[in-house]
This record gives sequence, C-alpha cells and structure tokens, in this order.
Amino acid sequence: MNAPVIHPLLHQWPVTLRDALPMALWSAAEIAAVTGGTASHDFQAAGVEMDSRDVKPGDLFVALKGEAMDGHKFLPQAFAKGAVAAITDRLVDYPHVLVEDTTAALHALAHAARDRAAEAVRIAITGSVGKTGLKEAIFACLDRASRGAAHRSVRSYNNHVGVPLSLARMPARAKYGVFEMGMNHAGEIAPLADNVRPHVALITTIAPAHIENLGSLEAIADEKAQIFTGLVPGGTAIIPADADHADRLIAKAKACGARIITFGRAAHANVRLLDAIP
Repeated sequence: MNAPVIHPLLHQWPVTLRDALPMALWSAAEIAAVTGGTASHDFQAAGVEMDSRDVKPGDLFVALKGEAMDGHKFLPQAFAKGAVAAITDRLVDYPHVLVEDTTAALHALAHAARDRAAEAVRIAITGSVGKTGLKEAIFACLDRASRGAAHRSVRSYNNHVGVPLSLARMPARAKYGVFEMGMNHAGEIAPLADNVRPHVALITTIAPAHIENLGSLEAIADEKAQIFTGLVPGGTAIIPADADHADRLIAKAKACGARIITFGRAAHANVRLLDAIP
C-alpha cells in the first residue's frame, strides 16, 4: 500500500508549548510531586473541590480541616458523588494522596497551577462593590475571544481558601485567569495577591464596606491597594479615576512599579466614559 501523501503545509504547522500540556487537570503523580505527598492509586482528576456537597464525577476532593469542621468526615459523601480521589492527612480506605497538611497541599496545587499555565494572563479584581459582576463580564469577553480558554473563580470564591482553590482549578492550557479577591480585615489582600501574582490588578471602587473593621475609607483604600504588591514585574494597575481616593491608589501602584491605567467619567481618566444608557 502506498504511503499517504501529506500536504507540504502540514509539515509547517506550528507546534507550541501548549500542545504538549496535559488535557486532564491533575494526575496522581502530579499531585504527589507538587505536594510532597504519596499517592495510593493512579488516577486523573477533572476538577478540584473542597465541599462534598458540590463534588462532581471526576473531582479531586481536598479534605480541609477548619476550626469547626474536618473535611475527612465527609469523604464517604464526596466519593458517593463521584470523587476519583482525595487529598488527606491520614490513611483512608479511598484513593488518596497522603500529605502532612491538606491546606498547605491546596496552596501548593494553586502555585503549581499558576506556574504551569505559562501562557495565561492572570487578572485580579478587588474593590468595595462590583467584584463578582466585573469578574463575570471580563471572563465572558475573554472566554469568547479565546474560544473557551479562559478560567475564573466561580461564585464569590475570594478569600484565603477560595482563591487558592480557584487557582488549583486553572487548566494548564488556560490563556486567561480571572480571580476575585475580597477582605474583611486589614492584611487579607496581600497574601491573596501573592498567590495569584497577577499581570493585571484592578480596583472597582472604594466604599465604606467593612469600615467597622478598618476604621476609615483611607484604611480601606490602603488595604485594597495591597493587590498591587502581587503584580508581576511590569504589571498593570487599573484604578477608578472617579474614586475619592484615586490619588492614594495611584501612589500605591506607583510604589509597586506598576503601569497605571485609570478609568471613569473624569476628564483626566485614561479610559473615559462619555455616555451610558441604563
């Protein structure tokens, strides 16, 4: 039988680094290597979940331990709903990766997911209001433009557990990642920004949400501005020009070496809203 004739242009088809990336979200070997754990079985996971009620077939369940709850108690429920394996800190009668600390393992997965998706542009969003809506709008645009290669945090997973969970769920082949960050007290934004290491950090606005914990709008602005501390070198800070503390936010962004873009109705905004129809 004659060998098939291959069109010359096919020989020139570009092969990218992304083509060699895995299709599955995580394999047992990858999880063990990243977390320093030991896998009991070989498996591939399509998702990562920390709430047994939300587990879907193919998920990896992370048995987190909190002050009042221990995720290991919910292993039967997680596997009944289709989990393929769990990350645990003890030997269990289910497929698992045994680690010393499940919370530390989740953070290790998050950082590994961030680093392996080398092509992904990471966008971090914070602000007193509008975070979730803006995250969804940006995601919708980027997901359509990239033909389904965008990723984002679901719901309002924006705290010390939700952000690393959202990162751990980011596929290696993602081209964009959009992450929401929230806070109730001072000192909460900087660790989240350090997890994500965004290329773009955006503040929606400054308002008196959680002022009972921070004391003043200036303190709220300072805490929100901590998102700029996680920017990669040469990263971009997007700041609301109409905010009362815009100058304060700009100064914080400049101190972090960020490229600054302002938006709003103000005449001096880099991106200016001229008209709007409700």
